[in-house]
Amino acid sequence: MPSPPPKAAILIGVAGSGKTAVGTRLAKQLHFLFLDADDFHPASNIEKMKHGIRLTDEDRGPWLQRLHDELQRQLAAGRSVILACSALKAAYRRILKEGLPQLIFLYLAVDRETIRLRLQSRSHFFPKELMDSQFATLEKPCDAVWVDARQPIERVVQQAAQALQ
Repeated sequence: MPSPPPKAAILIGVAGSGKTAVGTRLAKQLHFLFLDADDFHPASNIEKMKHGIRLTDEDRGPWLQRLHDELQRQLAAGRSVILACSALKAAYRRILKEGLPQLIFLYLAVDRETIRLRLQSRSHFFPKELMDSQFATLEKPCDAVWVDARQPIERVVQQAAQALQ
């Protein structure tokens, strides 16, 4: 019996919504490759964020294309992939999905207060001061499976896994 075609899912949401934490657990549970979009940022983008400077669409363009190309490469190699990537705008999601019909988005929906509390106890190059810009940029997706990311992480992972099966 032939193996099923590879799948790809992108966990999207604002900083602190749980993309990496959920993504690593989900990938392990489903035996998918896990990729974190943060690992694909050029040093110039990371420096800007460390200093509280918002990235522009021009900053993000090459990074999004690099992520798309990596997804395409992994799927072509027969590997199923989970990518943690904010993908806050519909235009960003279009770049990521182009030519990848098997790609689905899982939106980790969460409110500002939950994010504020999470970012207070987090060590990451993304400063909590940029939280407001994340919510201002967010275009809530109509092309994604919504998961309530305020729940315990085990429940979020369970719902995400159900969406992928």
